[in-house]
Amino acid sequence: MQQNATDRQRSIYLKGVSGTRPTIPMDLETLESAVQQKLSMEAFAYIAGGAGKEQTMSNNRTAFQKWQIVPQMLRDVSVRDLSIDLLGKRRSSPLLLCPIGVLELAHPDADLAVAKAAAAVDIPMIVSNQASKSMESIAEAAPQAPRWFQLYWSKSNELISSFVKRAEAADYEAIVVTLDTNILGWRTRDLELSYLPFLQGKGIAQYVSDPVFQRLLDEPKKEEATKRHLNYNTLLSVYQLMKNYPGSFFSNLKTQRPVKAVRQFTQIFSRPSLTWKELPFLRQQTDLPILLKGILHPEDAQKALNYGVDGIIVSNHGGRQVDGAISALDALPAIVDQVRGKVPVLMDSGIRSGADVFKALALGATAVCLGRPYVYGLALNGQQGVTDVIRNLLADFELTMALTGCKSVDEVRLEYLRRA
Repeated sequence: MQQNATDRQRSIYLKGVSGTRPTIPMDLETLESAVQQKLSMEAFAYIAGGAGKEQTMSNNRTAFQKWQIVPQMLRDVSVRDLSIDLLGKRRSSPLLLCPIGVLELAHPDADLAVAKAAAAVDIPMIVSNQASKSMESIAEAAPQAPRWFQLYWSKSNELISSFVKRAEAADYEAIVVTLDTNILGWRTRDLELSYLPFLQGKGIAQYVSDPVFQRLLDEPKKEEATKRHLNYNTLLSVYQLMKNYPGSFFSNLKTQRPVKAVRQFTQIFSRPSLTWKELPFLRQQTDLPILLKGILHPEDAQKALNYGVDGIIVSNHGGRQVDGAISALDALPAIVDQVRGKVPVLMDSGIRSGADVFKALALGATAVCLGRPYVYGLALNGQQGVTDVIRNLLADFELTMALTGCKSVDEVRLEYLRRA
């Protein structure tokens, strides 16, 4: 159930009278620093890092500083409404949770905790293709919660079909195809630590729970001779892989199925040959709405419309793929102009405050998606940490909206912004 912003403020201040301060820092830079102190170097680098020199991550933040909010006074904002229409349903707010993989790096409850938190505040969670838990178990953890499924298009169309049909059977409401990760970007923090969590069997729950993927493991393959330098770290990695894979540790060690699964995953995950011509195949597999995530160029937005997609998410993957790329916020207005209201246009990458949400909506976004901050909340305090991050952001947005003179999201328009 959504909490009124002033009620949330009041409850925080009243707790302060008895000496209780928030567990989750309000300032998201402080929150990130606290998480860095708690997580391993590898886990924090994977969650917080970006591509190359991380200029795109910087661009995402500085883009919001190019716009200033111009409040207007003496408007009746005593009753405020954050709800929006999205994909034929009335949503409680213009906020969704980005798909983020390998959440077990932040907390053992991973996606299950996030799903429960999203349910508590009634916002859609976009479940990652690289989740730590299967899409079915996530649905079971919060059966009444709105949820979408994010899809990475692998080399196997049969596997893609299986993923989509499983999502449909588990009552997911939409399919979000991420376009910008057909190969991994040059992520310097991970490379410096020589760390990729998938090689330890983390973040591949959708695959190992899939019947098509399991069948592919049983197909005869030419074994590749792999030389490994045997030391403590090698043994520890093998131990982690056997422990993370479903089934008993000793059974996994005997069959070596986890090793086969990781090898199969690395061979099948990326598909650099993917083109627009593949999209009709996906439409044939499902009646669910299909959104394309990673659109930054107006021409791509037009192509998306030509192929009949149901929505667009303007995103640069939080700066994790192309260093020096245009910020998502800078790309947003041209794409909104190109789409002209034919489908919803969502936006992610760089959202850190209520003012950011306001600016994105004023520039034409139908809704926005929150990424790293909720993972930081998960790392610090599990499900409650995620809930607190979301509620704080929504309260911040509601107050920003009201103090600017808007009583509903429909009233948030470009006229309230000016270029800095």
